Amino acid sequence: MGMRPLERFGSIRAKLGSVIVLAVALTLLVSYLVIGFALRNSPKDSEAIDALALARTAANGQLGSIPAGSSIVTRSPSGTITIQGATFSVNPPNFEDAVPHWGVVGRITYASVPTPDGGWVTAMQPSPSRGTLGRVSATLGFLQSVWWQFLLAGVVAGVISLLIARWLARGMTQPLRDMAAAVRRMEVGDYTARVDSHSRDEVGQLATAFNRMSAELELLERSRRDLVANVSHELKTPITAIRAHLENLADGIEQPDRETMQVMLNQTERLGRLVDQLLDLSKLESGEVPLQLEPMALSPAIDQVLSEFSVGRAVTDVSLTADVPEDLAVEADRERIHQVLFNLVDNAVRFTPPGGGVTIRAWREDDRVQVEVHDTGVGVAPEHLSRLFERFYRADPARSRDDGGGTGIGLAIARSIVEGHGGRITAASQPGNGATFTFDLPAAHAAVPASDRRTAP
Repeated sequence: MGMRPLERFGSIRAKLGSVIVLAVALTLLVSYLVIGFALRNSPKDSEAIDALALARTAANGQLGSIPAGSSIVTRSPSGTITIQGATFSVNPPNFEDAVPHWGVVGRITYASVPTPDGGWVTAMQPSPSRGTLGRVSATLGFLQSVWWQFLLAGVVAGVISLLIARWLARGMTQPLRDMAAAVRRMEVGDYTARVDSHSRDEVGQLATAFNRMSAELELLERSRRDLVANVSHELKTPITAIRAHLENLADGIEQPDRETMQVMLNQTERLGRLVDQLLDLSKLESGEVPLQLEPMALSPAIDQVLSEFSVGRAVTDVSLTADVPEDLAVEADRERIHQVLFNLVDNAVRFTPPGGGVTIRAWREDDRVQVEVHDTGVGVAPEHLSRLFERFYRADPARSRDDGGGTGIGLAIARSIVEGHGGRITAASQPGNGATFTFDLPAAHAAVPASDRRTAP
């Protein structure tokens, strides 16, 4: 397929300017034709004057020759009519008074003047402004008579329209040129470029969308760099510890006793947990893990999570309580919701000092079930709340993973699971007054299996 005419221009300003000039030219052409047609009869007065002058010359006997296409009709006092020159199918009107007359009959312009002997002389000429062909001929004749005035007006109008088009195009296309420059900066990895546009038209909307996209790309790039740095750090720490023990064993500094092997095993398990969590998070965010939705009672699931902490962890100095109605049920994936609850409770226990407590509450609001995990720990500063669910983010960077800081992926996994159920998870906190994590799930409309109503031991 060949190029379209406008595609041959290298800039939008050139395209817009050419379109406006073409539109102005067509407008002027149509205007000239309309004006010429409207004024086509303007020469009829001069035609009548010419016919009257010809008739006076003939009446005075001074006519040497009859102009081509004209006719001289002479009527004597006795009524005899003599025709000289061209012959027309219409006859001039008869007048009884002794004053000149002129007018148009059909397509013939006439002028009659009395003679001294009481007769009449009538000059007749064809009028080009009568009839269909006459109108066209008269229109073209009028345009031909004033062509240079129309040409001058068209040139002036074209130049003015071209200047205005370039001025308007410059303002309209400036955001586009800025976006092109910003894209070139993005090609080399600079996502801080923004486009300044205050217009509310399509170009302004495009600039706004471009700025929003740039901000998202900048955030994604920063998240990518943080992820690489954090993953590298998380992997490097246990690998370094394992390598140090292996070197000590190889040099004979340490003995391959049970304690040394247990330390190395713990570091290996830490690596395994990190890799598993990264794979889980990646699958959840990409939607590769389908959710097995089914009606499930919420109270037994929460009791099971709390029992796991009470039995498998040394949290006897942190009280764990649940306030959940026995008949409250949700439509959810059992294993994934257990993972959410476990991660939230684990996070709460880590940041709750001895003597504190963690409470899980749940209640129904319309077609959703709200679940809340509240602790009496140190709390979270307001500037950290919006980033708690980012991967590897820590509200207290000085706290190491080995000191109970975790891997920093649990909350990110919890958010992905909750959003996969069509819900939303939020965090609220006041420093020194603990933190509260709240998420919602769809309420169950089908009956819950009987085995699921029993509270877990």
